Amino acid sequence: MRDVIERPLASPMAGSMPAGLRPERRRHRLRILILLPILALVVVLGGDFQRGAFVKQETRKLPAGPLVQAPLSAAQINSIMHLTGYMKYKQLASLYVSHMTLDEELGQLFMVQSYDQFYSPDLEYMITQLHAGGVVMYAFQMQTFNQTKHDIAEMQKHAAIPLLIGSDEEGGFVERVQNIFGHHPGALEIYQTGNVNLATQAGHRIAHDLQLLGINADLAPDVDVQLVDGPDQYLRTWGYTPQSVIQFGGAYLRAVQGDGEIACLKHFPGLGAASTDAHYALPVINRTEDQIYSVELVPFKHFIQSHNKLENPGMIMSTDLLMPAIDPVYPAELSHTFMTDILRKQFGYDGVVLTDALWMTGIAQHWNLEEAGIMALNAGNDMLLGAIGPYQMMSMINALKAALQNGTLSKTRVDEAATRIIALKLQYHLIPNVPPQA
Repeated sequence: MRDVIERPLASPMAGSMPAGLRPERRRHRLRILILLPILALVVVLGGDFQRGAFVKQETRKLPAGPLVQAPLSAAQINSIMHLTGYMKYKQLASLYVSHMTLDEELGQLFMVQSYDQFYSPDLEYMITQLHAGGVVMYAFQMQTFNQTKHDIAEMQKHAAIPLLIGSDEEGGFVERVQNIFGHHPGALEIYQTGNVNLATQAGHRIAHDLQLLGINADLAPDVDVQLVDGPDQYLRTWGYTPQSVIQFGGAYLRAVQGDGEIACLKHFPGLGAASTDAHYALPVINRTEDQIYSVELVPFKHFIQSHNKLENPGMIMSTDLLMPAIDPVYPAELSHTFMTDILRKQFGYDGVVLTDALWMTGIAQHWNLEEAGIMALNAGNDMLLGAIGPYQMMSMINALKAALQNGTLSKTRVDEAATRIIALKLQYHLIPNVPPQA
């Protein structure tokens, strides 16, 4: 092809060449061959979106001739029509969100809890009528394998949009499935062996056990860097330096997510220096900004920015602690400085952020659930943990609606949060990667 293009027009061979192969004709044909795929792609992609689905356009008639033929295979067209090759998860998720009612969208922002030991009418109401986006499970609700698997299957069966089913299965001190599978080694227990392979093995085992039950989100690993022997660090950390947390916690994280389980880093921005249990009071960590950036925040930044996709967390859990050097007014999970300026803008995290339980005393002694929910969303969190039962969930939803009406919460912020949640469900194949039905 290059020889034909560069051959002089006055070539001695020109006069003896067949008319159909003269350079002028070849250049003309070359232009057609270059433009044809572009034209074909424009025609295929030129359809309009109507309620999230492609509207088939009337086929344009081209002049008859040997060059008029199907430019793409049926498989290629099908791939384009289903957007899997041309649309990112968040773009596809935004189509789902645009189809939701306000009630459905607000419901997706909740990972709910229940006081009931088994699948109950209250839980079903939160799923079917209040459109909960997720459910968190505790040990008292998981007594036997068959009972747990049945209850979770019932939740998913009744959910219009597949649920995130989460559990804090860290192993060691914080275990949820021990009634069924026995003891899982904890983070510090593994770290003290010095064998990183054991962290990998623990991640695979936990992912396997959770998936057998239908739990798709492990609210772990804890990537706090232990600096004091506080109550929130007891046997839960992967060591005493950012490097040990990255090494051992990273091995666990890669195993969990490599097996298709959603992992959740916690507790942002880091509880490693807390001497107070956040369940009972608000921890105040009086460290300098430089110290916090060089220790507590290091594992979060590393995993968020890692080039290894298995280390990029599906979720991050924020928590209630006060770091006056960075924000002297608001606890971290209610702080725009921490949740948006640092986590989103500085570190570049665009995934789902789940709050810690908003009923914990560190928050509840200053704000009720309704106030905390609004503040958490405005700070930059996406999913709210803390509503126990339908009464609390309904109360929080009504508060969010009132905030939307009076302007203290924007619809844009709600859309952003819901889109991230749906994108996560698409990414982990809880929802099929196709446009929503009109």
